[in-house]
Order: sequence, then structure tokens, then C-alpha cells
Amino acid sequence: MADFIELKQAIDMEGLRVVLISTTPSPWGEAVKGFFYVKKISYVPVRHPMGQDQTLLRQLTAQESAPVAFYNDERPRSTWPEQLYLAERLSPDPPLIPQSMEERVRMFGWCNELAGENGLGWSRREIIFSRTLASAKADDQRSAPMRAMARKYHYSAESAQAASQRIVEILRGLSELIAEQKQRGSNFLIGDRLSALDIMWAAFAALIKPLPEALCPMAPGMRAGFTNDDPAIDAAASPLLMEHRDFIYRQYLELPLILER
Repeated sequence: MADFIELKQAIDMEGLRVVLISTTPSPWGEAVKGFFYVKKISYVPVRHPMGQDQTLLRQLTAQESAPVAFYNDERPRSTWPEQLYLAERLSPDPPLIPQSMEERVRMFGWCNELAGENGLGWSRREIIFSRTLASAKADDQRSAPMRAMARKYHYSAESAQAASQRIVEILRGLSELIAEQKQRGSNFLIGDRLSALDIMWAAFAALIKPLPEALCPMAPGMRAGFTNDDPAIDAAASPLLMEHRDFIYRQYLELPLILER
């Protein structure tokens, strides 16, 4: 991957530019990187202005999160379905969206359970907010960025209480899905070929159990935050499901890259 550039540099460029968090293997960003990698679509990585003035990003996209895909002078795409459809248009082969309507509906539904509001990623983030903020003093400036992010995503103690059960339900469902697929002789979560769901799961599994340090270097505090310590969540993620994450990375994806630490 090329070096990161600044958002101001990227605005007037042609081609595909993707705003990413450059210091963290964010599951949302890693999933979108995976879409483009599998399809061999090159892009310029753009550094998200973490902790800095985000006015320009907000002006361009009406929001402040990453990833965001810019292609030529088309409208920016800041949601994963838009980014997936862009990848499909730029390189139809290999397809990551099933042709069968039934499989397509299942795939998008499960992807939303991972990446959508109140999905696995959202819920794990609420748990991280809860544990971090519970141990921080109200006037502790070191926790200010976390408090700001919690407000951004409408965190509350009440919503955090339900987060663990939501994650357990999603993981149980995916564990049943991979078991059924294995029984019918498929190595994939949907149908008989790689889909966006396989890539999504590989990326979001980092919020349950990150890849080993040798494969994905992370600061100790960040790794501790990503790693689940809830026994109910661990029990819901079957060994088959975690093995599937490893299989997808080994066969199809580049390892998560942290270019700036």
C-alpha cells in the first residue's frame, strides 16, 4: 500500500482515494480494504484527521467517520454498502455480492448485523466505552477523546447493558451458519464462494479476538481494548467461526497494516 496522504491533497485527485484511520485496524476500514484488495483495485490511502480539525471531512461528507471512499469527482461514499457497490462496479470479478436473491438478502442482513448500528461492532464499542469511562474521572483530560467519541455514537449506560446480549445473539447465529455451511461442504458463510460477509467477519472478529501480535502489531492498551473478556461472548463464538477468520485472511486478504503508531 502507498503511504498515507492528507485529505487536502486527496480532494482534487482522480481515481480512488479511501479515508482510513491510520493507527488502528478499525474493522469497518479493514473490511472495505478487503473488498478492494480481493478485487485488485488500487487506491490511495488518506489519513483520517483523528484528534484534529475534522471540519473539511464534515463539509465533504456530512459526517466525521472513516472509511470514506472518493472516486474521481463522484459523490463520496461513507457507508459500507455504498463502498461495496462501488467496488463491484469498478471490478465486477470476482463478485462479492451473490447473484441469488435469497443469498444476497442473507448476506446483506448478516453484514448489517456485523457493521450496522447496534450490530457487533457498534455493541463492542459500547462495551469499550462503558469500561473505559467507568474507570475514568470526570475531569481526566486523558479520557476526553473517548468521551467525545461516546457522545458521537449516542452511548448511554442503558444501551451498553444490552450490548453483550446482542453480540452473543449475533455470534450464535454466525456459529450456526458456519456449521451448516461446513455440513454442506462449503468453505464460505454464504453459498459456495467468497462473499462480502466472509471479509466482514474476518475484519470484525478482531473485536472478539485480534490476530496475534506477529500478524497485527497493536499498542498493548489497544489490544486489551479490542480483546473480549466476557465469557458469554467467548462461548458464543465457536472455534469453527474463529478458524474461518484465519482461513479468509490466509487465503484472500492482506494482513491488517498499521503504518503509523
